[in-house]
Amino acid sequence: MPDLTDGDALIQVTDLARDYRLGEVTVRALRGVSLAIGRGEFVAVMGPSGSGKSTFMNLLGGLDRPSAGRYLLDGEDVTRLDPDRLAALRNRAIGFVFQSFNLLPRVTAEENVELPLIYARVPAAERHRRAREQLARVGLAERAHHLPRQLSGGQQQRVAIARALVNEPPLILADEPTGALDSRTSLELMALLQGLNDAGITIVLVTHEHDIAEFAHRVITFRDGRIVEDRPVESPARAANLLEAS
Repeated sequence: MPDLTDGDALIQVTDLARDYRLGEVTVRALRGVSLAIGRGEFVAVMGPSGSGKSTFMNLLGGLDRPSAGRYLLDGEDVTRLDPDRLAALRNRAIGFVFQSFNLLPRVTAEENVELPLIYARVPAAERHRRAREQLARVGLAERAHHLPRQLSGGQQQRVAIARALVNEPPLILADEPTGALDSRTSLELMALLQGLNDAGITIVLVTHEHDIAEFAHRVITFRDGRIVEDRPVESPARAANLLEAS
């Protein structure tokens, strides 16, 4: 674990555990995990199926509650929040990107990006402005009024990233974001995520692809609900350079 002070750590988890009951059996999905992730880090999370990495990401995102332990996000104890305050924290502080994009099929790219702003009760004119701004940031200004079915997989994922960014969160959680994309589109997506990280956004990315993990600053590997490796990436690959060379 990096030696971070409280002010440097955006994420701090201590003895985090998650148990599930399946009939008479207790499944220990996460077993006393402790780590810190600094502001502005780009962290890849790896591990085989059933290793605990998805459970860990769900806990970081406030989509699940731990059975034990403590989780601080930007100094706030997430484990103590009631459902309403937890939902407000998720909307304000965390942007989510999923493998399956999770776009609403019958509304435009711009309207999909506006969704977190609707939940935050942002006025319509401001919603439109901020959604268009984030679509331009991900290179889709001219696709704002297209439906998801009119976009390629890579473009849909860019819309999902614009939606994740629209509330300007300090943290993006990306769960297998390249899993449904071809190799070149995956590189384009990683170049975008690296650019966002260069701008100061903390990124935690789950992946099963070792080459994708090498774009991060740090790789954390889970097995049987525990961290078995936490290593720095000495010279992270730069996706933009690889795109130029291809």
